[in-house]
Amino acid sequence: MDDLVTVFESGDFALLTLAKAALERGGIRYVVEGEGVQDLFGMGRLFSGYNLITGAPRIRVTAENAERARELLTSGGVYGAT
Repeated sequence: MDDLVTVFESGDFALLTLAKAALERGGIRYVVEGEGVQDLFGMGRLFSGYNLITGAPRIRVTAENAERARELLTSGGVYGAT
């Protein structure tokens, strides 16, 4: 996991879904960190849209695919790309 780069981070479920779809259409493999634990700690997603303890879900790709992933996210109008 050390060679993975975060290319997107957002507590907005709709944007996260759009970002995953854009990467899938572009054929880029990714992992989402923090998505499955949003409701496990504290008060879950209450108030902020994401769990303040775990942070917003993050989409990570390999370093070699990071630039292409950012291009796909930006050209697809997905905000929150890092």
